[in-house]
Amino acid sequence: MSRQDNRKPEEDQRQPVKKRRVSTWAIIQWIMIPLLLVAALASGLVVGYVVLGKKEFSDVLLWSTWKHVYDLVFAP
Repeated sequence: MSRQDNRKPEEDQRQPVKKRRVSTWAIIQWIMIPLLLVAALASGLVVGYVVLGKKEFSDVLLWSTWKHVYDLVFAP
């Protein structure tokens, strides 16, 4: 018996190798999640500093404001 005669019909019909593709949903997740986190941070800054603290919005963007907050939180 030859070797070819011993093959099963399934072996003769090889399925093509599937390439792994990145789906559109995965791309949306990789882009949208960081954007939503940044938007949540910005809205939290506005609500916390402007609405609750009754300060100017432009003060949120100043480095001295955040240095002061850091000093308050990590003061010995």
